[in-house]
Amino acid sequence: MPRPRPIVVLLAALTALSLLAGCVSREESSGAQQAPETVPLSELAGVTLHIGDQKGGTQALLTAAGALENLPYAVEFSTFTSGPPQIEAATAGKIDFAITGNTPPIFGAASNAKVKIVSAYDGGGFGDQILVHADSPLQSIGDLRGKSIAVAKGSSAHGHTLVQLDRAGLTPADVKLVFLQPADALSAFTQRRVDVWAVWDPYTAQAETELPVRSIARATGVTNGAGFGVAADAALADPKRNSALSDLLVRYAKAVRWAHDNPDEWATRYGEDVGLDPEVAKLAQGRSLRLPFDLSDQLVASEQEMADLFAKSQQIASAPDFSRWVDRRYGDVLAPLYIDRNKE
Repeated sequence: MPRPRPIVVLLAALTALSLLAGCVSREESSGAQQAPETVPLSELAGVTLHIGDQKGGTQALLTAAGALENLPYAVEFSTFTSGPPQIEAATAGKIDFAITGNTPPIFGAASNAKVKIVSAYDGGGFGDQILVHADSPLQSIGDLRGKSIAVAKGSSAHGHTLVQLDRAGLTPADVKLVFLQPADALSAFTQRRVDVWAVWDPYTAQAETELPVRSIARATGVTNGAGFGVAADAALADPKRNSALSDLLVRYAKAVRWAHDNPDEWATRYGEDVGLDPEVAKLAQGRSLRLPFDLSDQLVASEQEMADLFAKSQQIASAPDFSRWVDRRYGDVLAPLYIDRNKE
């Protein structure tokens, strides 16, 4: 058996991968736009969809499930360390689509990003956790007053941390938020330059497996635990790319169903693809596989509540009307593929 790649190696590799440049536009978003006429798949031979990915996410799943076979268009993947730079890249026209956690779209909306939320995924929030050292005296969120928390700004972990602090009667002013991407956060945490690490799978699974850590909180039942498919406005306005995105979203939903029905094979393939120990891969994907579900009014309302909390705590300048960044044009084709985690 090959030696497991330690968490520091994988995180360092991720940091070295390209983060596409471009600041989020401050121009006013026009809200959900009318979908252009659908183009037959047979006419998409010259189309290339540029897809933002996070390591072990979209590309690995689509490949493992065979969903990229016989594509009537081309796809190219770019890898990012977290969701916020994916939103920036979509706004800058560098990518057409990406799947992020529940917080990056809020930061995008607050900055009038030229994107729309077009699909939703139930991740359950099981892997989004707040970690401390095993020998730490910290036992709960209420113990974090005056403590330092490493977290990626605008990530799902940022949103989770904010909600947990609010529930415990604390604000960001009561702690020290240290904004670091996962590789730098790992270094700061292991060297005890920060007290706490708020992070998500597969990083959580790696830390739990390879480091002496404890979790003092997780997002399940605290935030909506959702992931979102985010499409660039420019792609949605283009008839050919819009049609290709519709097909890709269906393929992705079917790939998730395959992974859900074949967990052992998926965990093995996932681990091999991203260089994770099989134990880590099984733990991460066994609890954090994002299942396609309805982009409902209730889900949008829960995002609005989080956006309001970000504004209240001065993490963003003002709360956007999140519904203006939601576009349900693909709902009809995706609805038959939804998976209800509560009925599993």
